[in-house]
Amino acid sequence: MIRNEKSYRTMPMGVVVRRRPGVTRWVAWDWRAVAVLPGAGPADWVELRREGPAIEYHAATPVLELHGAETESYRHNLASDMPGLYVVMRPQKAEPPFRVLLVTASPFEAQDYAESGEDLVEKVPMPDGLIAWIEAFIEEFHRESLFVKRRRDKTRVDQVEDGIGDARIAQPGDVYRSPAARRRRLS
Repeated sequence: MIRNEKSYRTMPMGVVVRRRPGVTRWVAWDWRAVAVLPGAGPADWVELRREGPAIEYHAATPVLELHGAETESYRHNLASDMPGLYVVMRPQKAEPPFRVLLVTASPFEAQDYAESGEDLVEKVPMPDGLIAWIEAFIEEFHRESLFVKRRRDKTRVDQVEDGIGDARIAQPGDVYRSPAARRRRLS
């Protein structure tokens, strides 16, 4: 179920989505990812429970992937007040109205999806066992990167006057004059 390779780990992650009545007349239903089920089996919008008009579904079971190159973003997530997983859902015209794209522990990756404005990105609480699993992954694969100050190149740019003035003005003394000023003078 859990695949281990060099600096890479995966785990199936069930996504629980809750459907509640909308609070305005323009939105009939409010859909939100509310929980994850680590190690869950495959599912396709299976009803888990019903409380009045609210229904919770096991919507899908995408694979949570951890990569050794992204340990800094996982550390940032675990250091927050509420560590969580980010569920990315894309609207679709068919029923159900959303398709679960992925689950990620990286807030940086979630931000990339949120910036498009097309996808719905929800942060759900991370179970304690999953926090320990990600901490162990970070401990094993995180490498601090040293800051390397960039050095300037040795090219001297102060000796050549490239690009000064306007090429449309022929007089050497008028290189700083704009063409609009020349037009006003000629009229």
